[in-house]
Amino acid sequence: MTDKPSHERIRTAPKVLLHDHLDGGLRPQTILELADETGYRGLPAADAAALGAWFAEAADSGSLERYLETFGHTVGVMQTAAALARVAAECAEDLAADGVVYAEVRFAPENHLEAGLSLEQVVEAVLDGFRAGERRAAEAGRPIRVGTLLTAMRHAARSSEIAELAVRYRDVGVVGFDIAGAEAGHPPTRHLAAFEYLQRENAHFTIHAGEAFGLPSIWQALQWCGADRLGHGVRIVDDIAVPEGAEGAGDGAKLGRLAAYVRDKRVPLEMCPSSNVQTGAAPSIAEHPIGLLRRLRFRVTVNTDNRLMSGTSLSREFAELVDAFGYGWDDIEWFTVNAMKSAFIPFDERLALINGVIKPGFARLKWAVGGAER
Repeated sequence: MTDKPSHERIRTAPKVLLHDHLDGGLRPQTILELADETGYRGLPAADAAALGAWFAEAADSGSLERYLETFGHTVGVMQTAAALARVAAECAEDLAADGVVYAEVRFAPENHLEAGLSLEQVVEAVLDGFRAGERRAAEAGRPIRVGTLLTAMRHAARSSEIAELAVRYRDVGVVGFDIAGAEAGHPPTRHLAAFEYLQRENAHFTIHAGEAFGLPSIWQALQWCGADRLGHGVRIVDDIAVPEGAEGAGDGAKLGRLAAYVRDKRVPLEMCPSSNVQTGAAPSIAEHPIGLLRRLRFRVTVNTDNRLMSGTSLSREFAELVDAFGYGWDDIEWFTVNAMKSAFIPFDERLALINGVIKPGFARLKWAVGGAER
């Protein structure tokens, strides 16, 4: 028996997910049913299989802007409290079924107001849904904890309002804040007031940066805005010089000042391999910067971004990396512990999950492989 982790075995490993969009992970059948219930018109397909295929094809364009257009349909059916609660509950159940034990799922409350809900009603519906999904997952023998990140759209002007909302709900499930949307032309510094407010309130936040836009976006997110983590951060490799043909743990790489800062300060990078290939941030999984960044021991984490649009799961993302880079169980555990260390819940709670769930879970998987080989 080989010790190469298979997709099915990876599903049984206790995993941690930090970058997952609620409106990017709906079940196709749920979209169809919610469209019927809410009167939403304009779906590009009438059955679940065809609809799922359409999302994957439409997102696979190499353009972040085109990728973002697919969200019109998912957000379109998420305009009532019942719809939001259902989507959130199913999200928790789906992640738990994939072996995720801790997840931070983000959404933009301002995108769900078309049917008259208030921002508070949107947040409360999603939080109720996550708690319901957690209960159902636990009853099925797959416990999961879901924290929520509230996202502000970087092209809009509601970031301070959403930041205040995140602080208001931080004791009942909201663990942090984020900005998202097209990076080009919408630098994070436009939302500096929101980030300064969050810092005064001792609140956590991540910023989408270094995906479609380069080093200036990362620099602003960190040095002007004070981000705790970077959403994607793929373009940090633009500040790393690797001699042609270099191999090995260090690759003879020379880090620029920003890359060195990111590595030395252990800034978590929320990498989403399949999504990055779809949006053109990386040419392929095999050429994704995650390979170099892992060898250089950046604080790299593995994530899904949008499970519907990428036709993916966290287990699939890891399986793709196993195939591309020859990763084993130690690598998957390393990524997972990185993610849990970087979560926005209290330190003692992170440590309890690492020592009580994650490390024992991986130890069992490694023992099972070793025992079979003996």
